[in-house]
Amino acid sequence: MNKQIAEFIGTFTLVLIGCGTAVLAPEIGQVGISLAFGLALVGMAYGIGPISGCHINPAVSIGAVAAGRMEKTEAIKYIIAQVTGAVAAAFLLKIIALGGAGYEGGLGQNGWGAGYLGEYNFFSAFIFEVVATFLFVVVILGATGKGAPAAMAGLVIGLTLVAIHLVGIQVTGVSVNPARSIGPALFALDDKALLQLPMFIIAPVIGGIAAGLLFKSGFLDAKEEAPAEIEAEAAEAEEKA
Repeated sequence: MNKQIAEFIGTFTLVLIGCGTAVLAPEIGQVGISLAFGLALVGMAYGIGPISGCHINPAVSIGAVAAGRMEKTEAIKYIIAQVTGAVAAAFLLKIIALGGAGYEGGLGQNGWGAGYLGEYNFFSAFIFEVVATFLFVVVILGATGKGAPAAMAGLVIGLTLVAIHLVGIQVTGVSVNPARSIGPALFALDDKALLQLPMFIIAPVIGGIAAGLLFKSGFLDAKEEAPAEIEAEAAEAEEKA
């Protein structure tokens, strides 16, 4: 249960801080919102990473399954905790937002089309979410893989999420995370959020699976030097010295 509790807290934090910044502090702008999502992830990576790996995203858990790094049964438990955390955070954010003057019912929900930010069409939104999630999960699997500097993983992953938000907020508001989309869509006053929600579940899952399969194929495995090669290099270094 420790892992599920950690994933609940992590996803709760991501949605409350990320979406909360968009709802409660819109004057901070899109750069500030991007930083809020990324910094929330950095904090949770170091806070709960040692416990659960800090997936806090169903697309990441599914990508880990596709890469052969996680069992399906454990991934299901993670996803339940992630979605529950996101829903709880969106509910709390709704309660807080209702106490302010001029609240119009938004919860930082994802979307596309007429009336939503850059008004990009479905095709642009779908392609962005698939590709952005693919790149995000590639970074996560690579940064947490064998041979990667573990101490830097949380920072690298968080900064990647910032970059993805900087380029994509105008397109979809940036999901790359089905749980992050589900929570706000359930409590937003805009009915369109629920109607568009399936795309923000399907597209990130496709991107996550694609990244996982790429790692499982071995194409991105870190190169390991043979012992003989290492010894030869050491001997050569001693001779030069």
